[in-house]
Amino acid sequence: MPPIAGSSGTVESDYIEGEYVTQLKTLDSFKVPWGGQEIELQQVDFVEDGMPLLRVRIREGKRFTIFDIDPLTARRWAEGMQAWAQSLDSDRGEA
Repeated sequence: MPPIAGSSGTVESDYIEGEYVTQLKTLDSFKVPWGGQEIELQQVDFVEDGMPLLRVRIREGKRFTIFDIDPLTARRWAEGMQAWAQSLDSDRGEA
Protein backbone atom coordinates (compact mmCIF):
# COMPACT_ATOMS: atom_id res chain seq x y z
CA MET A 1 0.00 0.00 0.00
CA PRO A 2 1.23 3.54 -0.66
CA PRO A 3 2.20 5.70 2.31
CA ILE A 4 -0.42 7.99 3.82
CA ALA A 5 0.63 11.48 2.80
CA GLY A 6 -2.38 13.19 1.27
CA SER A 7 -1.57 11.82 -2.17
CA SER A 8 -4.00 10.51 -4.73
CA GLY A 9 -4.04 8.60 -7.98
CA THR A 10 -1.83 5.63 -7.04
CA VAL A 11 -2.88 2.43 -8.84
CA GLU A 12 -2.02 -1.08 -7.62
CA SER A 13 -3.24 -4.60 -8.32
CA ASP A 14 -3.56 -7.67 -6.10
CA TYR A 15 -1.85 -10.68 -7.68
CA ILE A 16 -3.08 -14.09 -6.54
CA GLU A 17 -2.21 -17.48 -8.09
CA GLY A 18 -0.91 -15.98 -11.33
CA GLU A 19 -3.86 -13.62 -11.90
CA TYR A 20 -4.69 -10.04 -11.09
CA VAL A 21 -7.89 -10.12 -9.04
CA THR A 22 -8.43 -6.47 -8.18
CA GLN A 23 -7.18 -3.07 -9.15
CA LEU A 24 -6.84 -0.42 -6.45
CA LYS A 25 -6.67 3.30 -7.11
CA THR A 26 -5.90 5.64 -4.23
CA LEU A 27 -8.37 8.53 -4.28
CA ASP A 28 -7.30 10.35 -1.11
CA SER A 29 -5.36 9.82 2.09
CA PHE A 30 -5.08 11.95 5.19
CA LYS A 31 -4.34 11.89 8.90
CA VAL A 32 -7.00 12.72 11.49
CA PRO A 33 -5.81 15.62 13.71
CA TRP A 34 -7.53 14.24 16.81
CA GLY A 35 -6.26 10.71 17.45
CA GLY A 36 -3.82 10.47 14.55
CA GLN A 37 -5.66 7.75 12.62
CA GLU A 38 -4.62 7.44 8.98
CA ILE A 39 -7.49 7.25 6.50
CA GLU A 40 -7.13 6.10 2.91
CA LEU A 41 -9.91 6.06 0.30
CA GLN A 42 -9.42 3.69 -2.63
CA GLN A 43 -11.48 2.65 -5.63
CA VAL A 44 -11.52 -1.14 -5.85
CA ASP A 45 -12.23 -2.69 -9.26
CA PHE A 46 -12.65 -6.46 -9.23
CA VAL A 47 -11.41 -8.05 -12.45
CA GLU A 48 -13.97 -10.87 -12.39
CA ASP A 49 -17.23 -8.93 -12.17
CA GLY A 50 -15.96 -5.37 -12.63
CA MET A 51 -18.06 -4.02 -9.75
CA PRO A 52 -16.37 -0.87 -8.38
CA LEU A 53 -16.40 -0.33 -4.63
CA LEU A 54 -15.02 2.35 -2.35
CA ARG A 55 -12.51 0.97 0.15
CA VAL A 56 -12.17 2.96 3.36
CA ARG A 57 -9.00 1.97 5.22
CA ILE A 58 -8.51 3.30 8.73
CA ARG A 59 -5.15 2.65 10.34
CA GLU A 60 -4.76 3.15 14.06
CA GLY A 61 -1.26 2.10 15.08
CA LYS A 62 -0.88 -1.50 13.90
CA ARG A 63 -4.62 -2.08 13.61
CA PHE A 64 -6.57 -1.67 10.34
CA THR A 65 -10.31 -1.33 9.86
CA ILE A 66 -11.39 -1.79 6.24
CA PHE A 67 -14.82 -1.20 4.71
CA ASP A 68 -15.65 -2.00 1.07
CA ILE A 69 -18.83 -0.10 0.25
CA ASP A 70 -21.02 0.33 -2.82
CA PRO A 71 -21.79 3.73 -4.41
CA LEU A 72 -25.23 4.07 -2.77
CA THR A 73 -23.81 3.41 0.70
CA ALA A 74 -20.91 5.80 0.03
CA ARG A 75 -23.33 8.54 -1.00
CA ARG A 76 -25.50 8.07 2.11
CA TRP A 77 -22.45 7.99 4.38
CA ALA A 78 -21.07 11.17 2.76
CA GLU A 79 -24.43 12.95 3.04
CA GLY A 80 -24.68 12.05 6.73
CA MET A 81 -21.16 13.31 7.44
CA GLN A 82 -21.72 16.50 5.46
CA ALA A 83 -25.04 17.21 7.22
CA TRP A 84 -23.35 16.76 10.59
CA ALA A 85 -20.41 19.06 9.69
CA GLN A 86 -22.77 21.70 8.26
CA SER A 87 -24.92 21.61 11.39
CA LEU A 88 -21.84 22.42 13.46
CA ASP A 89 -20.88 25.22 11.04
CA SER A 90 -24.35 26.77 11.33
CA ASP A 91 -24.23 26.47 15.15
CA ARG A 92 -21.00 28.50 15.08
CA GLY A 93 -22.25 31.00 12.49
CA GLU A 94 -19.94 29.72 9.71
CA ALA A 95 -21.08 29.31 6.12
